[in-house]
Amino acid sequence: MTRDARLLFAARAVRMFGYGSLAVILVLYLSAAGLDGAAIGLLLSLTLVGDTFVSLWLTTHADRLGRRRTLLAGAVLMIAAGLVFASQTAFAVLLVAATIGVLSPSGNEVGPFLAVEQASLAQVTDPSRRTNVFAWYNLAGYVATAVGALITGLAVGALRGGMGMAELAADRLILLAYAAVGLGLVPLFLAISRAVEVPPVDTSIARRLGLHRSRAVVFRLAALFGLDAFAGGFVIQSLIAFWFYTRFGVPEPVLGVIFFGANILAAVSALAAASIARRIGLINTMVFTHLPSNVLLILVPLMPNLPLAILVLLARFSISQMDVPTRQSYTIAVVAPDERSAAAGVTGVARTTGAAISPLLAAPLMSTAAVAGLPFIIAGGLKIAYDLLLFRAFRAQPTPEEARRA
Repeated sequence: MTRDARLLFAARAVRMFGYGSLAVILVLYLSAAGLDGAAIGLLLSLTLVGDTFVSLWLTTHADRLGRRRTLLAGAVLMIAAGLVFASQTAFAVLLVAATIGVLSPSGNEVGPFLAVEQASLAQVTDPSRRTNVFAWYNLAGYVATAVGALITGLAVGALRGGMGMAELAADRLILLAYAAVGLGLVPLFLAISRAVEVPPVDTSIARRLGLHRSRAVVFRLAALFGLDAFAGGFVIQSLIAFWFYTRFGVPEPVLGVIFFGANILAAVSALAAASIARRIGLINTMVFTHLPSNVLLILVPLMPNLPLAILVLLARFSISQMDVPTRQSYTIAVVAPDERSAAAGVTGVARTTGAAISPLLAAPLMSTAAVAGLPFIIAGGLKIAYDLLLFRAFRAQPTPEEARRA
């Protein structure tokens, strides 16, 4: 890998460590601050709504404003959100910070980072190695998320148990650490060279959201990815943590261990995806690995005890993320180089938009014992529908590299 690629990998790892940390405590922190299920759901949804608008503007302008500048802007928004959440509990203040800042309630990517980094990696990577590089890029993120979740769970347990710190105070330290993670991204982004920037483009070409000839295919992908993310929003990691806490009384240190294992399995599955895609194609890999994972997702709340629920959840994570590097590689491959940031941004924003709505519905459901498992079933069913629609729409549209091999 080039020096720029290594810096982008490092930024991904640092950032995902922060996201993994936040997912363990965010809903518990908001609950301890006095917010009820409906208020928490609204806050989580508006966090993702705000991220949608910020990310859409930044990513569709990134290739003209500069990819490095866009990444630095995202880091500043991440710092701001962490500092406000650590110092305030008033709902109105948190609402503003969540809407404008970059905050990850799911343990997954938010903000402009992913789209711009994907486009930058494609700029400094040979096309034949793109899916493999994206797989390793996702591996770095999953491992960092897992470590962040594990360390945070253990740290909160030590702060509350060993030091006698109140839950709210312990969680605030994690939020300050989240802001520090954003600060740590700044020198990494400053060190990236101009090689990641898009080559000069023809400004006379009519564009919409930064797209020109690939607009139709990107919008179709965005609609499908939005459906998948809407389904996933019912079971974001912070809500799964809340479900395990309320259903089985699982404390934060154990939640950290669960999500550590889940994200390590997701990391391994991302690596396997690249080799599978070389044999059967990107679309087939996305669909045929995703379908069984969604069946397992539906089974999680049906398990009668904690060990079985954890086992099924981990089994699901072991195959659920194989579609991620393949999805990213497919999106980058079917657009022109000067559309890559915009394409990744538009599809990413579609995912964020979809995921913004469902927590508003899921949080109250998970707060109600009689239907607490329903979000898992809804998510699994919708994701199965997404897989079938994706296969129908794109099975006959290989990437240029796949077409040449055929």
